Amino acid sequence: MELHVNRVTSQMKVLVVDDQPMIVEELCEFLESSGYRCVPCESSRQAMERFSEDAEIGLVLCDLHMPEMDGIQLVQELQRICGKSRVFEAIMLTGRADKQDVIKALRAGIADYYQKPIDLDELLEGLRRQETELQERQKNLHLGHLNQKLQFLSESIDDLYQDLDKVRGQPQRQAASSGEARGETDPLEIPAIFSSLSPRQLDVARLVGKGQTNYQIACELGITENTVKLYVSQVLRLTHMHNRTQLALALSPSNSALRQRVTAH
Repeated sequence: MELHVNRVTSQMKVLVVDDQPMIVEELCEFLESSGYRCVPCESSRQAMERFSEDAEIGLVLCDLHMPEMDGIQLVQELQRICGKSRVFEAIMLTGRADKQDVIKALRAGIADYYQKPIDLDELLEGLRRQETELQERQKNLHLGHLNQKLQFLSESIDDLYQDLDKVRGQPQRQAASSGEARGETDPLEIPAIFSSLSPRQLDVARLVGKGQTNYQIACELGITENTVKLYVSQVLRLTHMHNRTQLALALSPSNSALRQRVTAH
């Protein structure tokens, strides 16, 4: 076996699964000499455990015909373990090139297959192709997560700007009248510690004081639940309070003796 001396170590680990220890040993020796880090397994159950424990495993080489759980079932279980947060590429090794098995494997999401006895150079070339494909899938997965975060931030910022535009377009006393319309006899009668809050932050704080959930507050104020979370975080930071329970207590009727009138913002 020719060893590749000038090799670049891959960032990905290869899970090598076969119920024949000699095959596992030979494959691991060859792949490690070619720059891959291998995780040897002699059963599907052992492979599932190793895969779950090691997030660096991105490539899977597995035998099709194994006792208890065959290679296709193993790959399907690994897919279940991954969920939406992780991806991998699988290559099937088989001693019998049954057409139906190959079709079933490809339908299950297995990227390629090789018939035993394995041509190691062809296998290495195929593995490198799958590594390139996997890198692209991982990049897309990462971009998808970033896009979700950006969408959340964008929606929250849009809501905040809409609130800001509403406040800027209202007379200063309108905030008080809107509170009276909701049945609050003196909406600005709050502890002085809340004087630094904006009208919208005050609205959120008062509703927290009433014991409402983020969802209820979002419905009442016409904003998203994520925006409510941002407002609650801002209120806690500006008032130097630790949690919403402390905030609610500060705004409860029992603390009316501590209240004083705050001018409208």
